[in-house]
Amino acid sequence: MTTKVAERAGRRWAISLAWSAVLLDGFDLVVLGTVLPVLLDTKEWGLNPASATAVSTFGLVGMTIGALTIGALTDVIGRRKALVLSVTSFSVLTLLCAFAPSVFMFGLFRFLAGIGLGGCLPTAIAIVNEHARSGKAGSATTTVMTGYHVGAVLTALLGILVIPDLGWRAMFIIGAAPAVVLVPLMIKYLPESATLTRERTAFGTITSLFQGKYLRSTLAFCVASFMGLLLVYGLNTWLPQIMRSAGYELGAALALLLTLNVGAVVGLLVAGAVADRAGVRRPTILWFICAAVFLAVLSVKMPQFGAYVAVFITGCFVFSAQVLVYAYIGRTYVDDNRATALGLAAGIGRLGAISGPIVGGALLDAGVAYPWGFYVFALVGAFGAIAVTLAKSTAAKLTSQQPSQVEPADDRGGDTNRQLGV
Repeated sequence: MTTKVAERAGRRWAISLAWSAVLLDGFDLVVLGTVLPVLLDTKEWGLNPASATAVSTFGLVGMTIGALTIGALTDVIGRRKALVLSVTSFSVLTLLCAFAPSVFMFGLFRFLAGIGLGGCLPTAIAIVNEHARSGKAGSATTTVMTGYHVGAVLTALLGILVIPDLGWRAMFIIGAAPAVVLVPLMIKYLPESATLTRERTAFGTITSLFQGKYLRSTLAFCVASFMGLLLVYGLNTWLPQIMRSAGYELGAALALLLTLNVGAVVGLLVAGAVADRAGVRRPTILWFICAAVFLAVLSVKMPQFGAYVAVFITGCFVFSAQVLVYAYIGRTYVDDNRATALGLAAGIGRLGAISGPIVGGALLDAGVAYPWGFYVFALVGAFGAIAVTLAKSTAAKLTSQQPSQVEPADDRGGDTNRQLGV
């Protein structure tokens, strides 16, 4: 096999396996929102909105820890080992969720699974950035993130088909099963980054993000990620329940969750193409603004067909905005600290993910989730746009002070990767 053929094969395996790992991450994004209405209706373990919010928070705290720790370790031990470790751990613990005997154990398993899940996303995105074709880093990032929402769509669909006959526990068994095939494939075929060759420490890669001209962009990306994940997790956890409070039946409410994530997949494909052509900064700002506008539109009572259309369009912008933040980070930092930067932003973003279900739960408890929840989420989208705007003056023309001494020139697709020879 020639070198070029081997490189193409390695690229295909890297992107395909990263996409599959992110798909399983997408399962976790939606599974709790899918089973919560059933758990609340049946009073499983005496569950109520407050305790359901606590369970959701446990999982997200685990994801925060995982993103902050595994993201940094990825730049030390390598992408391949980190991704295999993440997928294996969260799959085993997801399986254990199906056999939880109490709400405490269910929350504990969700917390431990969250640690592996938190490390999966930044590692997968770093792998994709480093194996993308020159000039295609934006679309490569958004394409791999379609796996996130394909997983979410499949989970919402499975919730409609599986839960009535097999119960909520079957959802977690199904979610863990793909790892039986995926992990062996990763061990055999997932390539390591060719640029991770020198010794480094996790502390060194973390501190590099707050040095020189990286500082302002690092902070701005963390704020944007906080806002983006607040929207993603707030909507995916509570949209069915919010729409039920607006008068929709359970089946229609779950179908709206499915529609939201179908919109996310379409939005990601469009956003990636736009980012490759126009640079990533302006589309990211625009996507956050449009997300805010359409979230506000959802506060208006409309016929069921109109609700499906509005939710679909909202999904196109809400989820793509967050992924464009990741794409922007991927083009700003270099191989030596890219996964750490992604992990930091994702980790801080998980605090937003924790806040989203808490905000939604509080509004539901107060009986004002519809329409006020959508006004709150719209405001969050506006704050995300502002944060990305603040990153402009540094992110577009950073001079790297990292050990690799590589200068990532601007935010257009592939500039950093071309300089690195990826």
